[in-house]
Amino acid sequence: MLIPAGASSAPMHANTGAVRKLLPGLGVWAAVALAVALLDGPWGLDSLALLLVLGSALAALWLPGALAAAASIVAVLLFNWYLVPPRGSLQVALQPHLLLLATMLLVNLVVALLVLRQRQLAAEAAALAARESRLRQWADRLRDADDPAVCTGALREALLQALPGSGPAATVAVELVLPGEPPRLDGELGPDHAAGLALARREARPLGPGTGRHDDQPDLYLPLRGREGAFGAAVVQRVGAEQDVPDAALRAHLQALCDALGQALERGVAARRAREAESRAQAQSLQNTLLAAVAHDHRTPLATIVSAASSLRDQGERLDPGARRRLAAGIVDEAERLAELTTRTLQLARLGALGGDALQCDWQAAEELVAVALARARRRPGGERVVARTEPGLPLVWADATRLSQLLDNLVDNALRHGAGAVEIEARRTGAHWLLAVADRGAGVPMAQRGRLFEPFRRGDAEAAEGSGLGLALVRAIVQAHGGTLAWRERRHGGSRFECRMPLREAPPLPPQAAA
Repeated sequence: MLIPAGASSAPMHANTGAVRKLLPGLGVWAAVALAVALLDGPWGLDSLALLLVLGSALAALWLPGALAAAASIVAVLLFNWYLVPPRGSLQVALQPHLLLLATMLLVNLVVALLVLRQRQLAAEAAALAARESRLRQWADRLRDADDPAVCTGALREALLQALPGSGPAATVAVELVLPGEPPRLDGELGPDHAAGLALARREARPLGPGTGRHDDQPDLYLPLRGREGAFGAAVVQRVGAEQDVPDAALRAHLQALCDALGQALERGVAARRAREAESRAQAQSLQNTLLAAVAHDHRTPLATIVSAASSLRDQGERLDPGARRRLAAGIVDEAERLAELTTRTLQLARLGALGGDALQCDWQAAEELVAVALARARRRPGGERVVARTEPGLPLVWADATRLSQLLDNLVDNALRHGAGAVEIEARRTGAHWLLAVADRGAGVPMAQRGRLFEPFRRGDAEAAEGSGLGLALVRAIVQAHGGTLAWRERRHGGSRFECRMPLREAPPLPPQAAA
């Protein structure tokens, strides 16, 4: 238990509160005394003795143990003085009256002790229920926290609330030591606290008053334990100074609060390591896929270039001009295809390795992005089929304009080559996100290919002889680098719809000159 520090009026307020707690018990005894005085005469001593026993039991509900026992003894003595013959003395004339007084005293004491024990058990049960509720709320808070490391302030509050009578005399500090990160401290430490925190964390055992380890210390050190060790420690300062040390149940509760944070931190570290391992595995897998695919897909255009170049070198003089032009055109076409494949492969690799760090974002107007993509699409074969629709009042978006232009070019090119009918570009807002979609009419995507639609170097049967198989994979990488998601949806009357859903940010206010 802690002694709260306060102003000089604190003892006065404490005494006043203690007296108020005694008033119901004292009132019971006053009522019993009045009833006994009024009923003296018509009722016998046996009935009045039962009334006294009842008063003793009721008063024990409010009076402390020693005071309840003392009041019962005094009540029996007064009963003897005023009611038992000879009245006005403590002598007892008849042996039955002596037995009555002894029985009254014994019953009063037994009843008072039983009531006091029930009060004690009820108080312990209430304390256990409060601690259980506090632990449950603390566990729920840690479960909902995205990063348990930010909950050190909440742990300090929970530890202080768990200490009976906690106040300015008790202070708490929490130090976190996570793998790969510098130590973080929440609270203030004294000159000797750092060593205690380090020892508690290193040995993953509490130390301080009542723990059996460094009991002479006034401060209680509690490690933040997980299954594999401690991830820091908390110090509850001055809990052993000029007061009783926390009992075993209270220390266990304080340690349970710290252990809950330690286990949450351990889960967070494990989840971070799993994400890092998954990211490394994905990067390695992407690298292996890129290397294998580059080796495979570069073989055909290189073979065509080598064959055509060899024919021009060895048989150029014997070939007619038309044949030489066809060979040269083949070299140019395959070289352009090879250049496009190399460029997209490098872009996909860079986005896969760097993610959002590969972007150069700025505030962009979605209308301008769509308009530029529409203008470029109209210059392609079949570009007259492309139409655009933008929601009025769409806010500025935080994006890399070059990457989004590339995204739209890939989707529109894919729709023109494999779709039919009009190709629609749409930009609109959906809650906290904005949607960039490209839709077409046609056969759509076969069921067998939908699960691997966005994988690198995946081409449908109809496009096995052309295309790099990187367009949709690059589109997905660009969307993910912007923190969004890419989805394919089948249109009701045939065709495909690719939806890029990306988060909206609050745009900064325009300067006064621009607003005017």
